[in-house]
Formats: sequence, C-alpha cells, structure tokens
Amino acid sequence: MELAVSTLFCLHKPFEDATLDMIRAGSRFIEVVDAGPHTLTRSRVERLQEMKASYDLRYSVHAPFTDVNISADDDCVRDAILERLETSIRWASELGEILVFHPGNSTAVERLSPGSAWSINLESVERLLSYAEDYGVKALIENVPEPFPYVMKSVEHFARFFDEIGVEAGMVLDIAHANLRGEALEFIRRFGDRIEHVHVSDNDGESDLHLRVGAGSIDWGKTVKSLKESPFDGWVTVESYDGIDESLGLLRSLL
Repeated sequence: MELAVSTLFCLHKPFEDATLDMIRAGSRFIEVVDAGPHTLTRSRVERLQEMKASYDLRYSVHAPFTDVNISADDDCVRDAILERLETSIRWASELGEILVFHPGNSTAVERLSPGSAWSINLESVERLLSYAEDYGVKALIENVPEPFPYVMKSVEHFARFFDEIGVEAGMVLDIAHANLRGEALEFIRRFGDRIEHVHVSDNDGESDLHLRVGAGSIDWGKTVKSLKESPFDGWVTVESYDGIDESLGLLRSLL
C-alpha cells in the first residue's frame, strides 16, 4: 500500500500555487483533481510532468464530478459528459495510469421509466472502460455518498454492478462515503479483490464532511486492519479538506 494525497485540499487555490502544495504535501503519490479551477490543460499537464521528473512524483487523476451525470437521459447531454470524461482519460494517460470517476444518478425520468438510470449507467461505464483501455488507463468507479441520488452507493449496488457489467471492472472504495451507510468493512470483505484504490477522510456518520483522518466517527484501527488482511495493495489517498499531515501521520502509524 502507498499513502497518497488528493489535490482536493488545495482546489481553492490558483493552479500554480497549488502545485507548490502538491510538492510539499508529504507524499510522492498525488491524485490530481481534474475539475473546476484545476481543470487540466496542455500547459498544466506539462507542468505536472515537469514536477514528476523533478520530484519523482506519481499521479492518478480524478475525473470531473460536478455537473456530471453519466446516466443523463438526453443522449446529446450524456455524450457531451462522456466526452469530457474521455478528455480526462487522455490526460491520465499522460500523467499516470489511474482515473477515478463517479457513477451516474437518477433523474426525474426514473419515476416514468424505472431502472433506466441503472441501465444507462452500465452502458456509460462500459464505454468509459473501453476507451480507457485503449489509452492504457485503468478507470475505476467510486462508491458515492448519501444523500445524493447516485445509482451506486451500497454494497448491494456494487454486487449487482459486478454481476451485470459486461467488461472487467475495478473500484475505488471511499471509506468515508461507505461510513455514511455503515458499510466500510463490508465493502472490504466483499470486494477486496476488486478494490484497486482507496479514498480516506473522516465524518460523523451523517454527512460527507471530508474531515482529517481521526477527527470523526470512523474506527481507523479496524478499517486499516481489514484493508491489510484483504487482497488490496493500491493507493490509500487522503481526501480531507485540511489536516493532511495529521491524516498521513495517523495512517502511517497504523500501516
């Protein structure tokens, strides 16, 4: 396992200022958030490549997640969304080999056509995984938090997904998101061989607060022990808004 840091903690800063935070983050493993003020461009990717060479960094990329619904009912809208994620995949191919993305969510049409969001989500995921494979990228789908209307949040959602998806698929386990359903340990038990990347932050079990690790209700001793006993051997990426040093310190003491 490798400890990593998401750039979520410095997303509010201008990109060039944030690059300094990445270098000082306390880990050589960086998950770059390709969204909002840090949307990747050719010049930004070149800057990240320079940093990679100078500081021996390794990157993963988190695809855009705001204003993104890969289960959108409208074909034109959904195509535009998927094309945006495909751009993220191409950037990931130049920076590393991992892309993290979110599943789709239900819309008002779901009441008129039950199950449509799930079916569209599967089609979209298969398209993204195929595209990523062409670029040598491993695209991983993340469990997402309550109370948002995503179609894949629970252990049972992912069990169904892995049964029905028509291609080989892996996942990102967000421990904090799973904590909102009390399912973190069950995710690890059921899908240890499918989990290829882990996100960590803390919360109170009610809201997705992105607290520093150890500042909420998650039992990190049990969680890390469960990860260590599972087949998982990927990145454990801190996604806290602050307290990065403290989060890394606690995790290192447990690993």
